[in-house]
Amino acid sequence: MKHILIIPSLTFLLFSSSLMAQKDYADLREDVTFGIKAGINYSNVWDEKGQDFKADSKIGFAGGLFASIPLGKYIGLQPEIIISQKGYEASGTLLGSSYSSSRTTTYLDIPLQVQFKPSEFITIVAGPQFSYLFNQNDTYTWGANSTEQETLFDNENLRENTLGAVFGADIMLKQVVLSARAGWDFQNNNSDGSSSTPRYKNQWLQFTVGFVI
Repeated sequence: MKHILIIPSLTFLLFSSSLMAQKDYADLREDVTFGIKAGINYSNVWDEKGQDFKADSKIGFAGGLFASIPLGKYIGLQPEIIISQKGYEASGTLLGSSYSSSRTTTYLDIPLQVQFKPSEFITIVAGPQFSYLFNQNDTYTWGANSTEQETLFDNENLRENTLGAVFGADIMLKQVVLSARAGWDFQNNNSDGSSSTPRYKNQWLQFTVGFVI
């Protein structure tokens, strides 16, 4: 399931900013600012080992707090604390029987992004992200109940702490911030490599609306 999520959505932020800009906006590039934002994740997973496993994307909530810390007019840091729902819907076959499943994982995501601020209206960000898993909800459907089918998804050894990366862009419209992000995990979900569960990595697109407060 490699490269399920393509990065199609950052372009609209980069090329629409000139249409949205107005001369009376304040230039906040050299100010420390804080904000709140909320929106959606469009997430999926892929399995490095290529099992008979197909995953479809699903939509979840994303929202939290962010800060902008300038290191100059054009460079800065942007840490965030985000509640982020990820997961997938899946189908496949095992021992000749078909199955379907849905998994929703809720993470506390903490990205530490470097900012590049070419203008007062647009900020490009990229950096590492630490994620902590604090909730998981699984649903299963199969033709006949089977221990092997249930075990395929019943992984009690999930990795709770995961490292990843994000990049994207923000557009400033006075105190409103339109944001798009693309992110992916560096680490597989199983914590010690012993699980037979699909060794998936999260990948997601994130779209939020924020407010500088």
